Amino acid sequence: MLIILIISSISFLFLFVFFMLRFFEAILPFMFWGAIYVPTSRSKVEKIIEVAAIKPGDKAVDLGSGDGRLVIALAKSGAEAHGYEINPLLVALSRKNIRKEKIIDKAFINLGSFWGQDLSSFNVVAVYGMNHVMRRLEKKLKKELKPGSKIVSNGFEFPSWPPVKAEEGIYLYIK
Repeated sequence: MLIILIISSISFLFLFVFFMLRFFEAILPFMFWGAIYVPTSRSKVEKIIEVAAIKPGDKAVDLGSGDGRLVIALAKSGAEAHGYEINPLLVALSRKNIRKEKIIDKAFINLGSFWGQDLSSFNVVAVYGMNHVMRRLEKKLKKELKPGSKIVSNGFEFPSWPPVKAEEGIYLYIK
């Protein structure tokens, strides 16, 4: 009886450790390198497009593009729109949504992190970052973007870069 109890306990402990490792393997990248997926509401997407004053000829990027809703709205507003997303399931969903909207020639989703990308070709940047991301992102954007580039942040401000406009939790920055 004691042996069965010991074997059961060891088996339970092994399974517990296995599942905890799988859980943290899935969660840790988001804790340190990105944000969890929180879809932007339709009204916030509209406000971002309005505040960014998107016009034909703009080249826009959404950093952490989720299901692609903002990339789609940017493309429908006239921009060539790109998104970077680290979650392959969300990339597949985004690409499906883009095909459904029939804008595959104007909206593009990239699987991977934006941190290693040169963002200098974009004149509009959209981000729904988190506090722990904004300091590092501020430095990256100030270094890479051309003067006059617009950055629109949903809900989170840069720590030392004052916005030129703030409406309903949407912040506009001009480089």
